[in-house]
Amino acid sequence: MFSSVKPFEEQHFSALRNQCQQNRTLFEDPGFPAVDQSLFYHGNRIGKVTWKRPKELCEDPHLFVNGISAHDLHQGQLGNCWFVAACSSLASRDALWLCGCYEALDGGNTADALVDFTGGVSEPMDLLEGKIIQEEEARNQLFERVLKVHSRGGLISCSIRATSQADMEARLDCGLVKGHAYAVTDVRKVRLGTGLLAFFKSEKLSMIRMRNPWGQREWNGAWSDSSEEWKRVSKGERERLGVTVEDDGEFWMDFVDFCKYFTDLILCRLINTSYLSIHKTWEEEVMRGSWCRHDDPLKNRSGGCINRKATFLQNPQYVFDVTKPEDEVLICLQQQDKRARSKDGIGDNVAIGFDIQRVELNRTYRMHAIQKTVGSSIYINSRCVFLRKDLKEGRYVIVPTTFDPGLQGDFLLRIFTDVPAACKELTTDEPPHTCWTGCCGYPKLVSQVHVHRADGLQAQDSDGASDPYVIISCEGEKVRSPVHKNTQSPDFDVKAVFYRKKSKEPIRVQIYNKNLLKDSFMGQAVLSGDLSDLQQLHTLRLRDKANRQNNDLPGLVSVSLTTSDVLTNI
Repeated sequence: MFSSVKPFEEQHFSALRNQCQQNRTLFEDPGFPAVDQSLFYHGNRIGKVTWKRPKELCEDPHLFVNGISAHDLHQGQLGNCWFVAACSSLASRDALWLCGCYEALDGGNTADALVDFTGGVSEPMDLLEGKIIQEEEARNQLFERVLKVHSRGGLISCSIRATSQADMEARLDCGLVKGHAYAVTDVRKVRLGTGLLAFFKSEKLSMIRMRNPWGQREWNGAWSDSSEEWKRVSKGERERLGVTVEDDGEFWMDFVDFCKYFTDLILCRLINTSYLSIHKTWEEEVMRGSWCRHDDPLKNRSGGCINRKATFLQNPQYVFDVTKPEDEVLICLQQQDKRARSKDGIGDNVAIGFDIQRVELNRTYRMHAIQKTVGSSIYINSRCVFLRKDLKEGRYVIVPTTFDPGLQGDFLLRIFTDVPAACKELTTDEPPHTCWTGCCGYPKLVSQVHVHRADGLQAQDSDGASDPYVIISCEGEKVRSPVHKNTQSPDFDVKAVFYRKKSKEPIRVQIYNKNLLKDSFMGQAVLSGDLSDLQQLHTLRLRDKANRQNNDLPGLVSVSLTTSDVLTNI
C-alpha cells in the first residue's frame, strides 16, 4: 500500500535511523537543534537551559508505560494549557504539527490544536449567547449535542472567559480557574438511586467530566470527588464512572453547573465520510485557494469582507448545490497557520470569515453583483472559522474573505453535505471567446430573472390543490425550479441568468403542474429583457402558450428582471 503521509522536510525515519546506525552517532534534528532558538523567538529569558536525552533522565526510558491517560499530561511553565487540554482530550483515543519553537506554543487556541490532531472540524460556542442558562430545553438540546459529539469520537474543550489580564488564571471559590482550557474527558447520563430500585427508576442526571491540564485544582461544588451528592449513586455506578477521591485534576459536574460557570465550549467533530457506517455519512468537498492582490479588479482576489461592497466580490468564489428540499451544511474555513513564522514578526493570523449567497440555478461564472446573503460566519483572527447552516434546495456561492482588503494568504475550504454538492471554484467572469465565436456569435446582453411567486393558480387536483413548478427559458436554455406541493400560491424564489446573443429573443416564464404521467401547462409570462428593465418588479397575468392577450389564464406571477450590455455587471 502507498502511504499518504508526507514526511516533514523530507525527513524519513528509516533513512535517518540507518544513517545513525552506520555512523554510530545519536540523532540530532537539524530542524530542531538543542539550542535556544528552538525555545525562544529572540534570546533566552529564563537562564541556562540543559538539554538531556531520555537515557540521562532514567535507566530504562519509555515514552508510554502501561498505556496513556489524561492524567499523564501536565502543564509546565509554558502558557500552553490550550495544547495540553487538546492532548488530554486525545489521550483517551486509540486512534503534529510544528510551530517552529516552544515559545510559539505560548497562549494558543485549543480549537486549532484539536483540528491539527484529528483533521476534524471545530465549532466554538459562546455559552453566554442564547438562553442556555435560563431555559431547560435549550440546555438539554446542548447536552444532547455534546453527548453526540463525544459518543462519536469527537474531542471537546471548555473554558471560563477572563475579562482582563488580572483575571487570567484566577481561581474561583468553586475551584475552577479562569482563562484556562479544560479537556472534557467524558459525557454521561448518570442513573440516580441505589439498590435494585435504581434500575427501574427513570431519573438520570446529565453530567460531564473534565480535566485541568495543571493536574490539580479541581471543582469543589456539587458532584465533586468527595461531595455528598455521590451517595445518591450506587457503588457500581460510581465504579463504572471511575469516581476517585483524589486531587488529580479530573472531576465531574452537573451540566446545569457547567453551563452556569463555563462561558466557552469547543466541539471538534470527527466528520464521518465512510459509507460503511451506521451513523450519518457526510459528503466532503475540499477546496484550496489563496487571497492575492492585483491592480486589475477582475483579477484581484483580496477584496475584504462584505462591508467593502465595492470590492467584496473581488474574492475567491465557490459554487455548490443543495439538491434536497433542505440540507444541513457544515462549512469550515482555515487559513494557513503563521505560528511557525513568529520569529520573523509575522506570526499573527488575520481576521477571516465567509458569506453564503443564494444565486441563480444556472450560475457558472463569477458574481459581479451582491445577491441574497443566507448565511455569514463570524470574522475572527483564529485559524479556523466554522458555520453550521440549514439551506433550502438551490445553488449557492461561498465567498471566503479576510476582514480587511488587500491581505494575502492561503486557505482551505471544507464543505460537508448530506448528498454530493458538486462544489467548484468560479474562475471566469464571462463566457469565453472560442474558435466558434466568429460564426456562432458572442453574447451581447446578460439578463437575470428572479421569479418570486405566483398567486391564484387554477386548481389541478381533485382536492383543489396543485403541485406547480416554474421553467425559465431563453435561447434554448432552461432553468427549472423544484416542485411546490399542494399550493395555488407557491413562493418560487428562483433565479436564472442568461448570456444572450439575440437581443430580440424573449424570456419565457412558464408554470406547470406536476402529474404522475404528463405534466400540465398552467400558464406563462413573456418578458422582452430590454435594457430598460433595471430591477423592476413585474406582476404579470398568465397567458396561454400563444401568449394571446385575449386568452388570459387564472393566476399571476411576480418577476424581477435586470438586463445589462456589460457582461460583468451581474
